[in-house]
Amino acid sequence: MAKPKAPRRTLESYSVKHISKTIRAGDCILMRPSDPSKPSYVARIERIEADARGANVKIHVRWYYRPEESIGGRRQFHGSKEVFLSDHFDVQSADTIEAKCTVHSFKSYTKLDAVGNDDFFCRFEYNSSTGAFNPDRVAVYCKCEMPYNPDDLMVQCEGCTDWFHPACIDMTVEEAKRLDHFFCESCSAEGGY
Repeated sequence: MAKPKAPRRTLESYSVKHISKTIRAGDCILMRPSDPSKPSYVARIERIEADARGANVKIHVRWYYRPEESIGGRRQFHGSKEVFLSDHFDVQSADTIEAKCTVHSFKSYTKLDAVGNDDFFCRFEYNSSTGAFNPDRVAVYCKCEMPYNPDDLMVQCEGCTDWFHPACIDMTVEEAKRLDHFFCESCSAEGGY
């Protein structure tokens, strides 16, 4: 007869000694990949549990996918620190935690004064079996009609308030950074700017 499973108990928090941090449900973490040449996995802790002695700590996680891990792969408008909250849940050993991290909303990420190594942003949820995104569309900008990528400089027209990539308006990034005022081609023609 099989030995019955030892009861597990849910922990409010857990001190991860090898990183000197305390984790709780809702925290985001970086987890060690099986292939050391790959970047760390990003996950959100859903629940922490241990055996009756408080050992063998397991974390229930919801994975964030990087664009290159999704069906369709990385696209031009994906930021370098962009991740998608997936419907992929898993249970992992707490020993695989490498660090705590922060997954910001897209809006709060764009307002950061400085982006650290442990800062990421999420603007989509991702269905890992169908490859569908929620929302399934986002606002587009510029003549190229691409979603905003926070890694790319854009300039705003003072007339229509639309945003443009410097390359799409025949301007270098350096020239765009030196601008005091900008009016797009349409507003320049209409208003004589």
